[in-house]
Amino acid sequence: MELLAVSFSSSLAGNALFLARQHLCKWKNHSRFDLEAKFVRNKILNKSLRRGRRCLSEKTEASISCSTGTGEDPLIPVNKKLSDARVIYAVAPAMGHNQESHPESHFRVPSIVNALEKWELSPKFRGLEVIELENFNAASSNDIASVHTRAYVSGLEKAMDQASKQGIILIEGSGPTYATVDTFQESLVAAGAGIALIDAVVAESKISKSPPVGFALIRPPGHHAIPKGPMGFCVFGNVAVAARYAQRSHGLKRVFIIDFDVHHGNGTNDAFYDDPDIFFLSTHQDGSYPGTGKFEEVGHGDGEGTTLNLPLPGGSGDTAMRTVFDEIIVPCAQRFKPDIILVSAGYDAHVLDPLASLQFTTGTYYMLASYIQQLANDLCEGRCVFFLEGGYNLKSLSYSVADSFRAFLGEPSLASEFDNPAILHEEPSTRVRQAIERVKHIHSL
Repeated sequence: MELLAVSFSSSLAGNALFLARQHLCKWKNHSRFDLEAKFVRNKILNKSLRRGRRCLSEKTEASISCSTGTGEDPLIPVNKKLSDARVIYAVAPAMGHNQESHPESHFRVPSIVNALEKWELSPKFRGLEVIELENFNAASSNDIASVHTRAYVSGLEKAMDQASKQGIILIEGSGPTYATVDTFQESLVAAGAGIALIDAVVAESKISKSPPVGFALIRPPGHHAIPKGPMGFCVFGNVAVAARYAQRSHGLKRVFIIDFDVHHGNGTNDAFYDDPDIFFLSTHQDGSYPGTGKFEEVGHGDGEGTTLNLPLPGGSGDTAMRTVFDEIIVPCAQRFKPDIILVSAGYDAHVLDPLASLQFTTGTYYMLASYIQQLANDLCEGRCVFFLEGGYNLKSLSYSVADSFRAFLGEPSLASEFDNPAILHEEPSTRVRQAIERVKHIHSL
C-alpha cells in the first residue's frame, strides 16, 4: 500500500496500557514457542505491561525515565548502580508486530532473553554487572523525523486505521514489510529503547573510565528503512535515529556506525550519505538483498569518504571478518576519531541462518563484540551501543547474542558448545583479499 501524508497526532497514550495487556495475552497463547519458562511468561510480560505506562497521559502516575538514572521508582536502576555495570540493555520485543510464518517474527527477542537466562547472563544471576533498563520512553515523532520524512511518519500512523480493520497490511508496496495495528507504537518503543541506552551510556562515560556497553534488544529492525519509508522488514531506522539523538542531545558530533548484518544497511547508508560527521561502515554479502552497498558507494558532497561498503563473497567467515576488522574497521575508526560507536548488529551472517550464505559462527560474533568494545575504549571513552538488526535462526541468534554478552563481561566464549566446525567450508580467501585490497585502495587505507 502507499502511505498517505496526514497530520501527526502527538499523543500516543490512548491505548498504550491496553496494548501492553493485549501483548501479555498474545505472548502466553503461543504454545509452540518453547521458552522453557515461567521467566518469559512472568518477568518479561510484566515488564511489557509496566512499559505501557510510558505513553500514558500526565494525569496518570508518572514514571521516571531510566535515562536520568535517578528517582525512587523500583523498576529503574539508580545511577550509582550503573557505575558497577558492564552491560546495560533494553528489551522491546514488539509482540503485537507479527505475521505468521514471517522470518522476522515476534519470537526473536524472547529467544534471546531466554538464552540470557539459561546461560545465567541476566541481572538475576549477575547482580549489578548486567542491568536492564525497564522503564524507558518511546521515541517522539520529532526523534523519528530527524531521520525520516514527516510525511512517512504521519502516513504510517494513519495506516494503523487500515491495519485495525484488515489485521495485517503491506506497507512497502509489494515488498516484505508488513504492519499490524500495533506496528506504529511498537516501532516508537524500539527507537526509544536505543535513545534510552544512549543516555545511560553517555551519562556513565562522564563518571567512569569503563562505562557499560549498551545493547538494544529490539524489533522491528531498522537499517533498511529509508528516509521516505519502510523497507526489508524495517520500519524506523533505529540506529540512525540514535545517531542523530546523540549529536543533538549530547553534543557527540562524530558518530561511527558499524553494520555487520549480512545485508547492506541501505537505509542508514542513505540517511547519512552526504554527512561528514557520521561514518557508516557496512560489511555484507555481495549480491544479497537489497543489491546496494557497492564498493564505489563512498558518500556524496561533504560526506564523500565517510561511507565505506565492503561486499564480501559468499562463504566468507571468521577468518575474513578478523582480517576485515584489523585492516579496515580499526584504521577507519582511528582516522575518523569518533565520539561514540553505534553498531547495527545483525546475526544473519551466521552459517545456520536461512536468509544468506556467509559462514560466521557464534565465535565470530564473540570476536566482533570484544573487539568493538575495545575499539570504543581506545577511541571514545567506551561509548558504544549495539542495536539488534537481523538474525532469523532462533538458536544461532540467541546463542550469538549471549556470547556477545560474555565478551562484554570479559569472560571466555562458549561458542564451542554450539558451533560445529564440520559444517564449515573453506573460505574464499583469494576473493576476500581482493575485496579488502579494493576497499583499501578506494579509501586510502
